[in-house]
Amino acid sequence: MPNPLFDALFAPMEGQARPLMHLPDGTVLSAAEFHAMTARLANALRAVGVATGARVVVQAAKTPQMLALYGASVASGAVFLPLNTGYTAEEVAYFLADSDACLLLVDPERREVMAPLAARLGIRLETLGEGGSLDALASDCAPGFAPATRAPDDLAALLYTSGTTGRSKGAMMSHDNLLSNARTLVELWRFTSQDVLLHALPIFHTHGLFVACNVVFLSGAQMIFQPRFDLDAVIAALPRATAMMGVPTFYTRLLADPRLSRELVGHMRLFISGSAPLLSETHMAWQARTGQAILERYGMTETNMLTSNPCDGPRRPGTVGPPLPDVALRITDPESGAPLPEGQTGMIEVRGPNVFQGYWQMPEKTAAEFREDGFFITGDLGRIDAEGYVQIVGRAKDLIISGGFNVYPKEVELVLDEMPGVLESAVIGVPHPDFGEAVLAVLAPTGAGPDLAAIGSAMRERLARYKQPKGYVLLPELPRNTMGKVQKAGLRARYRDHFTR
Repeated sequence: MPNPLFDALFAPMEGQARPLMHLPDGTVLSAAEFHAMTARLANALRAVGVATGARVVVQAAKTPQMLALYGASVASGAVFLPLNTGYTAEEVAYFLADSDACLLLVDPERREVMAPLAARLGIRLETLGEGGSLDALASDCAPGFAPATRAPDDLAALLYTSGTTGRSKGAMMSHDNLLSNARTLVELWRFTSQDVLLHALPIFHTHGLFVACNVVFLSGAQMIFQPRFDLDAVIAALPRATAMMGVPTFYTRLLADPRLSRELVGHMRLFISGSAPLLSETHMAWQARTGQAILERYGMTETNMLTSNPCDGPRRPGTVGPPLPDVALRITDPESGAPLPEGQTGMIEVRGPNVFQGYWQMPEKTAAEFREDGFFITGDLGRIDAEGYVQIVGRAKDLIISGGFNVYPKEVELVLDEMPGVLESAVIGVPHPDFGEAVLAVLAPTGAGPDLAAIGSAMRERLARYKQPKGYVLLPELPRNTMGKVQKAGLRARYRDHFTR
């Protein structure tokens, strides 16, 4: 019985003694062991009532079990929904309710915090990881599993993405959306069974999960599996790796360390950066220091990867390379939708097998984001040069990408506007040498004005860390146009050097 994603990524691991994951404690998990872990967890999912098509939500630490749960969900025909581990219970509640999830998995130490939420929503709660309840159940299950039959267009994952207004949207990713992109990237980036990927990215995000892991699984490569980016651990691991995928923060922090040298990375085949803009200065500093050019690419939660600088050929600073071979990309007038000629700036629209199926339970929003000919309107502004390289100029929406994670300003502004001494707020993203872009809060005061220390404390309680402002600016009033709309473009231009000067 076919199950496209499982058949391509996980089934080939069965019985293979080859190394797959090099873990922080020095142990090595073989492909066969990982396959058995995946099968046991798939049986455990069935045992707790997860049916084909059901949504499985997981907010848990980066572990082999967390990654195996992805394979188990695919095998069982469920829809995998990973959440940022920084989300508060209040934030998680929205995703559970909106997705109509049947199961929530969290770290064992989070059970007590999340139990009231799960009970209120009528969702089964289990724990994952060392001492986890699902792990205990899986340990008694068979190491084999007959995958559920799935079609290429059936959903495999649901990833929530942010907009500038309104609620978060669930991007529906099918088996073919994920598999087609993995196949293209393996070929384009020349991944083989001889590669060892240094993996220090989170796996609740497209970059770390559907790009990095899918490429490793499909190519038969290995990975050095690190729970997070730790500078010392990354430098220690680099001599054993052939490739690394990271966000700009990885590269700026490595550049700040005197141990980074041509000798340290001379054997490396490929450095890839994405999820946030890589400053041209970082690209050039890395090349001067190491003799290697970072390969920058561009993608979205809704599409996985769309463009990439070439493996063989010039990797140009400030660009994200040409469109992938199976992606059609055009630049259009944001108002009329008419195609624009080469070199002009406009809306980036894309079409391809990797483009998502639409937004979960939001047919009107889905219809508004697609053209009649199937092109998806990304909301990003860009241009294409004479050689076909794409340059991202900005975002038509006010979406902020900080450290690779999406932040929509309205959510942060709603919290800020509740704070004593704040009349109103405007949240913008401005360049940051470490995070690519950082959240800056511009506040108009009232009365005696705000206590910024108290606001910082309140933000830490209410929002995930990456959403919290990295800086605050006080203005007598927010700038507005004649229609009364806050002029965020002007604020971004005014404070673009706030974190870089």
